[in-house]
Amino acid sequence: MSLSRFQGSMTALITPMTADGALDEKAFVDFVEWQIAEGTECLVPVGTTGESPTLSHEEHKRIVELTVQTARGRVPVMAGAGSNSTAEAIDFGLHAQKVGADAILVVTPYYNKPTQEGMFLHFSAIADAVDLPMFIYNIPARSVVDMTPETMGRLAKHRNIVGVKDATANLTRPYHQARACGADFIQLSGEDHTALAHLAAGGHGCISVTANIAPRLCAELHRAWRDGQVKEAMRIQERLTPVHDAMFAETSPGPVKYAASLLGRGSDHCRLPLSPVSATVKEQVRAAMVGAGLLN
Repeated sequence: MSLSRFQGSMTALITPMTADGALDEKAFVDFVEWQIAEGTECLVPVGTTGESPTLSHEEHKRIVELTVQTARGRVPVMAGAGSNSTAEAIDFGLHAQKVGADAILVVTPYYNKPTQEGMFLHFSAIADAVDLPMFIYNIPARSVVDMTPETMGRLAKHRNIVGVKDATANLTRPYHQARACGADFIQLSGEDHTALAHLAAGGHGCISVTANIAPRLCAELHRAWRDGQVKEAMRIQERLTPVHDAMFAETSPGPVKYAASLLGRGSDHCRLPLSPVSATVKEQVRAAMVGAGLLN
């Protein structure tokens, strides 16, 4: 698959669950079909938004399989394959490769706080073992460690390490990472609020939480940008800003799963230790969706 397909509006997929917390496979398949029909350009299952920390390894792998089977090559699948254990990340990556995923997304190791050299060795080991394009997921707010552009530049020399999901919200990063990694390195925003600004700084797309509930609008924003319709892209971003605010009013994916439930896209259930969202946030989510024209 051409790496040029990894651009535009990408959805960090939620994992629908039944009220008792079991995987809702039918709701998930229907959700993936809807995402593709609405214009989503890449599917990203079992990341943080997909509740990967509380999925069993078997459930994690099942969701990747369902995504690949449902997508049927219509859009690429970038499977979450991160862990703070290098051996576990390799296992997830090899499974994604076996079942036909097009790329893997690997988060910087959380909790054990590796050094820059530790991160270099971790990602190098995964890239050596798994023959798929790899995207680094740099999210200091959740992992506590922050990969520097210099370390990323070292990793970008590996033939399988092709891009980054940058959730730092630091809009100087795309410039420094481009200098360190080269013009062909694919830079994706992992932060909805800065998606458009990230494109303006040289980015190629956004792995989005909001796209779970506004896939068509998110796709239209990216198409407008690529078509040179900057004012239209800005108009859509402004329209979606209250939705972005609401999606992160409490820990994600609580708000976005509640929003999806309002659209009939599965229940709002999240596994513990995530709690149900508060009544105040529910009101904020609903109001934002109504204001953006996503809900009557």
